[in-house]
Amino acid sequence: MTIKITALPKEKCNTCPEEFSFGVTFSDHMFIQNFDQDKGWIDANIGPYRPLSLDPSAAVFHYSQEIFEGLKAYRNANGGINLFRPEENIKRFNRSAKRMVMPEVDENLHLEAIKALVQLDQAWVPDQEGASLYIRPTMIATSPKLGLGASSTYDHFIITGPAGSYFSGGLTPISVFVADKYRRAVKGGVGEAKTGGNYAASLFASEEVSKLGYSQVLWLDAVEGKFIEEVGAMNICFVYEGKKIVTPMLSGSILPGVTRDSILKLAPSLGYEVSEQQLDIEEILADIDSGKITEVFGCGTAAVISPVGKLGFKEVDHTINDCQTGPVSKHLYDELTGIQYGTREDKFGWIHKV
Repeated sequence: MTIKITALPKEKCNTCPEEFSFGVTFSDHMFIQNFDQDKGWIDANIGPYRPLSLDPSAAVFHYSQEIFEGLKAYRNANGGINLFRPEENIKRFNRSAKRMVMPEVDENLHLEAIKALVQLDQAWVPDQEGASLYIRPTMIATSPKLGLGASSTYDHFIITGPAGSYFSGGLTPISVFVADKYRRAVKGGVGEAKTGGNYAASLFASEEVSKLGYSQVLWLDAVEGKFIEEVGAMNICFVYEGKKIVTPMLSGSILPGVTRDSILKLAPSLGYEVSEQQLDIEEILADIDSGKITEVFGCGTAAVISPVGKLGFKEVDHTINDCQTGPVSKHLYDELTGIQYGTREDKFGWIHKV
């Protein structure tokens, strides 16, 4: 299947504004294709950014059959545009689709659509330091029927919009509250799928802890409430004595992050030992208090690396590295963003040129 492109006239096209808000400002065009159980995927096209028309009984509204992804395009030092490991996001998109009983997309067409869309809206890729073009592939169930069951029709669309630097004032440690009452996902559930319900389930606790001055929630396992899983929007890593990076092993209830995987592959080449383990929250907090753990950081597409300066658990705060960004966090951040923006050598073949 080929992608039909219907671009706006040049005089109606915009460029990235000097001031923009992530998730509020969007580029000129979008990609969309439709699925019908009898015809498969059809009508792949890129056209002007526009509202979708859905029946009020569409399955996505009532049974939450929906998935999405998040990746970025980066303006490199030569003015070109880089994509960072997009094939991994596409593979995860299809894994999420399978888990949510949705049709998988052609991975090559998906990548072609991303590249064509970014190329068409290249004026929207910001050139400010630390900024990027955020890319949001999504699939929703559209069958107009009430009745529990997989939809027979779907929309797969991709929209983009500029995103500023996550840390406008440099790497700044955040405070994280360890959830002791609420749980996000259980092994055997949909925690490893990137589906909207997972994020809706985290909102109540996130709102509660923000009132206490914390930025994020760290979730524990849903069975025993003792093993560390992930932060709301990131995976999490612990650094022992500046040498060893430990992260929770994938359990079926943790999202397999692309940035997490990149760190596990990159860190050994930088001289660090890495390990995936089942991590007991009480043991981790004891190691923080004793000084064995010298740094804690989250990792994900939005921030890349987000240092954690404080973990709050059961009304006790545990401070890491005097709430300062540590050398390992800074080293990994510089190396990963350097690859993304083209200022560091891409030894792993992660970059796709647009």
